[in-house]
This record gives sequence, structure tokens and C-alpha cells, in this order.
Amino acid sequence: MRYLKFGTSLTRRCQEQRRLLDLGSRSCFHSDIFPSGTKAFINGAWVESHSGASFAVTNPATGATLASVPNCDVKDAEAAVVSARKAFQTWGFDTTAKERAALLQKWFNILMKRQDELAQILTAEQGKPLAEAKGEIAYGAGFFDWFAGEARRTYGQIVPAPVANRQHFHYREPSGVVAMITPWNFPTAMITRKTGAALAAGCTVVVKPAEDTPLSALALASTAKEAGIPDGVFNVVTAARQNTAAVGKLWCESPDVDVISFTGSTAVGKILLHQSADRVKRVCLELGGNAPLIVFPSADLDKAVAGTMASKFRGSGQTCVCVNRIFVHSSVYDAYLDKLKSAIVKDLKVGDGSQAGITQGPLINELAVKKVSGLVEDARKKGAKVIVGGARHSAGPSFYEPTLLADIKPQMDIANTEIFGPVAAVVKFDSEEQVIKLANNTRMGLAGYFFSQDVAQIFRVARRLEVGMVGVNEGVMSSAEAAFGGVKESGLGREGASQGMDEFTEWKYVCLGGL
Repeated sequence: MRYLKFGTSLTRRCQEQRRLLDLGSRSCFHSDIFPSGTKAFINGAWVESHSGASFAVTNPATGATLASVPNCDVKDAEAAVVSARKAFQTWGFDTTAKERAALLQKWFNILMKRQDELAQILTAEQGKPLAEAKGEIAYGAGFFDWFAGEARRTYGQIVPAPVANRQHFHYREPSGVVAMITPWNFPTAMITRKTGAALAAGCTVVVKPAEDTPLSALALASTAKEAGIPDGVFNVVTAARQNTAAVGKLWCESPDVDVISFTGSTAVGKILLHQSADRVKRVCLELGGNAPLIVFPSADLDKAVAGTMASKFRGSGQTCVCVNRIFVHSSVYDAYLDKLKSAIVKDLKVGDGSQAGITQGPLINELAVKKVSGLVEDARKKGAKVIVGGARHSAGPSFYEPTLLADIKPQMDIANTEIFGPVAAVVKFDSEEQVIKLANNTRMGLAGYFFSQDVAQIFRVARRLEVGMVGVNEGVMSSAEAAFGGVKESGLGREGASQGMDEFTEWKYVCLGGL
């Protein structure tokens, strides 16, 4: 079957989708999400790859094939850019900020109306529990709501001139065509966070979603069309792993692409930065993290454990801002471990994310499980104590047990690697000065967290952590209103908040003389 067909009778369609999608429930996708099958979306049309090539999308929980999508190459990617460049001439300059805001608000409303079915798609291809998937749809939609407002607040400046017969005007204009390369861990929200700002600013967009999760991106394209987003303003190019590098290189080197926006690994971000250098192109990067979480002696341990659980095990530990290194003061070390162990055993249930009560879905694929397993085994051999878990889960090849490791030492690989899995690695410390050095001893600087009731300490530590975002007595801090981004090798630029508009606008100075 080339792609999922939705034009059959309801009964037959549900049966076919249950077989292919293996959602584990009686629900099925509505027929109008993919009206022409799961195709790429270019210039407002659903299209095959020019070569006719395709690749399969699978459910990480079951291994079942969900759909087949076009394996686009550089010709398809170029066609998307041509479409976006043409649309920019109208969207960027003839469409008012008020009109763009209204369309973004309409898109937000459609996403919220379709929240349940979009969440089913997300869970099927990404694996996260359905409750988390619904949360991601709401979170992702929120960026359209926020940037609908920001579209009307793209203010310029009038600056006093040095002579009496001049006026100096400073305008903010849209940058142009934005090429986005997005990850699989938040396949809806990472697109909406970028797209909301870009469209509000007046830019047009081409998206290459992760090969593991293209269906969520195509579902966004469907809702964009439903919302009335003009043809060419939002385009989605699906590509398998073997074509992804070439598509990215084309966009980096293309004179018709003005901005590259990428979320993913630091290694790939550096490649895109190099490839864009000859064009002196703006590159916005949200890259890897190695987030510390510090528990000081004055911390409320129940809140610290709750914050750890929320940050570490959300998405089965597959988020760039999740806790990676946990530093606990020696005076509360044992008590914290006991409480965290109890919470893991009591609150976490592993399985297919479509099933009721599941809190931990699979990792994205078996390769991810192999990486996590290797880190745990290395730590175990070097003296780490396994408190809970520490092995593959019986639910299937893409599952790993929620794990708690104690007595982590600097020489262990897990102390220096972004885990991207459900493993809490705990380190004991004795002083504030010591733990600040430990927390900052990394090339990454995306997020950091700490728990303390000492007001003076809160202000000291928040300033001294070398990260772009700090959560104080809080384990989940991202929202549309917050400026998301890192320092060091964790990226360039910010997404969300009013600062998110900066990545997609250019300042233009106009000097009006002879007055």
C-alpha cells in the first residue's frame, strides 16, 4: 500500500487503520487529515516525490508500518523553496500583520479542535503516551496563539537625527524564506514554535521533518490548508535518512533561502553552520543539552523529587532540556534517593503509549535503546549502583526500564553524555562552589535546574549557571511566553517569547532628509 487511504467507508477505513496504525484502541484518524494520502505538501498541493521513491513510517512501540511517505530529494526541496520564494512576495509585504495574526489564530483554533486526532497520530509515530501527546498539541498550538499577538507588535523605532532637517526611521522587515529542519522528539511543537514566529514576521517556510515522525508535520500542513494559510507559505518536504543531508546542504547553500532554523544534535548543527557560511546566512540553532539538576540542603525534597520526575522522565527522557546530571548535597543524598526510588516504582508505567495509564512509552528506535543500555553498563562496571531498573524492558525491543543510578563518577561515560533516555544519574556533592564547577563542566549550556529555599543562594546560583534557561524549584519551564535557547555549544538564537521574532526579522534604517 503506497499510503494510507481514507476515502473508504468508515467501518472499512477503521479496520484498515487499526491494522496499519496499530494504535491499540478503537479510534481511527479522521478522513480529512490526509485527504490525498500521506504525501509531501508543496505550494498548497499534496505531491509525490519527483522520483516516485518513498519510505515507511513505523510505530516504535510495535514495529508496525503506519504509512509510506515520499522520499523527497534535492529537486523536491528546490521546488519547495521556489514555492516559498514566490509566496513571500505577497505574504511578506502585501499581507498586513493583522491579517497574518488572524490566520495564525484560526490555525490555533483548528489544532485545538483536532487535538485528540492529532495526538493519536503523534503517539502512533513517536511513541509518547497519549496524555503527553495531547499536551504537546496544546503546547505547540500555543505558539500560534502567542505569535498571533506578536505579529502586531513588530515595532520599529524613530531615532532623533543629528541635524534638524532629517528623520531617522528603523523598520523591522521579514527576513524571507526560512528552511526548518526539525526533530522527532516533539514533532508538532518544534515546527509550530519556529513557524509561528516566522509567519508572524512575514516569512515563508519550508520544513524537513525528522524521518521518524513525518506524519505530524503533514498533519500540520493539512490544518494549515484548512486554516487558509496561502499556498506556498508553509511547505513540508519529507525525506528518508539517506536524502536528509543533501536536502539540508541544498537549503544552506541556496541563495533563495534566507534563514536556516534547526533543532537537533550539536554535531549536525555545526555542519549546517559551516555549509551556510559562504552565504553569510543567518542560522538559528537549538542543539544538545547536558542539563544539571542540583538539590541543595535547604530544598523541599518532595518538590525536588517531583521536579526531577517531571523533567527526567517526560518523553521517556528524550528531551533536550531534560535532567541529565543530578547533583545532590551529601546531607540529603540518601533521603532524596529513597524518595526518587519510590516515585519511579509507584508512578511510572511502561508500555504502548496508546494504552490507558501508560506514562513511559518506547524510545524512538532500537538504536536509541542500545545507546542507553551501553551508558548504563559502562557506569555499572565503573562502580555506579543500580537502585531501580538498569535493563531493557520486556515490552519490546524499543523499550528501556526507568532507571535510577547512584554514586556516579566523572570517569563514567554517562556523566559526560546526553543520555536521551529514562535514566536518572545521581552525583553526591558537598559545597556550593564544588557543584557549580561540576554543573558548568560541559560544552553544553541549554538548561539547568536547582532546588533551594535559600533566597540569597537562589540569586547566586541562577547567575552562575552557564546555561540559557534556569528552572528554580521547577522542573518544566518551557512555554510560548518564554525565550527558549542555550549558550556555549547548545545553540544560537532564541525561540518563543518576543525574542523569537528576532530570528526572522531584519532591521532597515531609512534616513529621510531635506525636511
